[in-house]
Amino acid sequence: MLVTVVVITRNEGPRLRLVLESLAAQDLGSEGPSEKVDLEVVVVDDASSDETREVLADAQRVLPLRVLRHEVCRGRSAARNDGVRAASGEVVVLLDGDCLASPRLVARHAAMHARRERTVGRGETYHVRSTRFFRDPETGEPFSGEDARVARMGNEREGALVTRHQIRTCFEKIAGRAEPGIYAGASPRRLYELEMRALGSVPEAGVLWMTAPGQNMSMRRADFEAVGGFDEGLTLNEHRELAFRLYELGRRMVPVYGCRSIHMLHRSGWRDPLEERSWERRFYRAHPCLAVKLMSVFWLTLARDGDIPPEAAIGSLEQLEEIVRNGSAFDYDALRRTHPRLVDLDSE
Repeated sequence: MLVTVVVITRNEGPRLRLVLESLAAQDLGSEGPSEKVDLEVVVVDDASSDETREVLADAQRVLPLRVLRHEVCRGRSAARNDGVRAASGEVVVLLDGDCLASPRLVARHAAMHARRERTVGRGETYHVRSTRFFRDPETGEPFSGEDARVARMGNEREGALVTRHQIRTCFEKIAGRAEPGIYAGASPRRLYELEMRALGSVPEAGVLWMTAPGQNMSMRRADFEAVGGFDEGLTLNEHRELAFRLYELGRRMVPVYGCRSIHMLHRSGWRDPLEERSWERRFYRAHPCLAVKLMSVFWLTLARDGDIPPEAAIGSLEQLEEIVRNGSAFDYDALRRTHPRLVDLDSE
């Protein structure tokens, strides 16, 4: 089986160097009766202006690597679409340019697809926070303006680095300081835990498209093409919207255990999907259903938002599935009228 890892990147050259090292170090030995695994890597450089070109040129010496470059930034969705279009693999794995791949990530995605048809693979998404002030996590070079903060790390700085040598020889040490969730904080961790629990407890639930991660997700390339790829008009939650359409096609999300990606955090933090809402209206216009409306209620409950009354709280995906499946009388519009962060999705 040929697997293509599609990596999108923009102005994260030092992190991308480490990600490509982790792909060059993949153990592609088959698991059980699954067939031999071959690897292809496609990197889409979305108009980087840093040292990304040099990093890619170096990586092409040791990786089966194809490079696509956008001269003008087109965004995550367009970059991923172009990457998958250029892929040759039967299975594609989506990865970001700042997320390390554990040594068996590709092999385990491949084995899952070899065993199970009509599936989307969801890997284990972790993060390391020690890198957040480093422009280059390998050398400890700080971001502009963070020199003093890095200097105060003193002897701890050495232990915070992520190096190519570590990736090649002792990846388990990097994994040992990684934490669950794509970002740091109690809410991202809890969301990750609830998603993985639901994938195990209610695997046939129709709402599990919500568990789609932004990276470390795999699918058959034919399925991606059948649903038309990512909506390039979405700048947030484009991965969940893609997964919604894959569910409509009859595909189901499956956890791929032991298949870990590790996000090397950076100082800019993360984008709160409830601060930028244009994506939500576009998502709902394409898929006007109760489950899409209830995403924000679920996230606000998770964040322990005090404006969500106890009777309207949705504390798990299992509960959300029950509400949707049973047609429970959840009055979203009544809740929205009293909650400042919920949107009237039915208005134009």
